[in-house]
Amino acid sequence: MNSSSAKKNGSAKTDRITSPNGPSQKARRTAAAILEVLGGMRTPSEAAGALSVSVPRYYALEQRAVASLVVGCEPHLRGPVKSPQQQIAELEREAQRLRQQCDRQRALARAVQRTVGLPMAAGSLPTGKDKANRPTLSPTGKKRRMRQATVRALKAAQTLRDTQPEELSSKPKGTETVSASTSP
Repeated sequence: MNSSSAKKNGSAKTDRITSPNGPSQKARRTAAAILEVLGGMRTPSEAAGALSVSVPRYYALEQRAVASLVVGCEPHLRGPVKSPQQQIAELEREAQRLRQQCDRQRALARAVQRTVGLPMAAGSLPTGKDKANRPTLSPTGKKRRMRQATVRALKAAQTLRDTQPEELSSKPKGTETVSASTSP
């Protein structure tokens, strides 16, 4: 069967093997010899003689060919494959998003605690990692000092904790003092 009849019949397998872009003649001969040994038609020493290589070299070629066969049998992933750099960038974006979400939840929890008048729990104190409490750089390039929290609700809650109920009723309005301390 020649190549023109293969084209007419629709099978182009023989053309693919003999194409100029395909494997070299030596590579095809080596592959055929290895397959003959694996199929039991030849012994390794006969195949080594036919390829004009030593028996240890034949075994090295066979090992490399079988390893390539196993790699070629790996299933291919569908769709675009992400490079390690793309995966790192995606994970960094997700970590940043989760940090922002955590900071937001912490801020909401602090706001609720202030509104209710509860003392701030040790775990919910600002750690300096929150976006609002991060020191920023001034135009001269120096770190700015972080502002102390002066929340009216905290001051009012502290005043309510410090005063006794009878003191509140005995003092006229406007005479009570507001404590400057913000410690819980």
